[in-house]
Amino acid sequence: MHHLKIIIIKQNGKKSDGQGFSQNELKEAGVNKQQAKQMGFRVDVKRKSTHKENVDCIKLHAKEAIAKAAAQPKKLKPTFKAKAKS
Repeated sequence: MHHLKIIIIKQNGKKSDGQGFSQNELKEAGVNKQQAKQMGFRVDVKRKSTHKENVDCIKLHAKEAIAKAAAQPKKLKPTFKAKAKS
């Protein structure tokens, strides 16, 4: 997955790059903090704002990550049988 660009809108209306998605944005997208970190999203706990562009970005990339994880088969650990003592 490529790098996600987090957009922050400042008070003067200018946009800048952010440090991570806010928890409110993750909640709106239906992703919790743990799932976001597993998918490679950065989370900024200091931010409280919610931007629609970021929520849409999270939803899009979350669907891709879930589809990618479902397509890959799970790796099973080998099972070892105990040898019988004679």
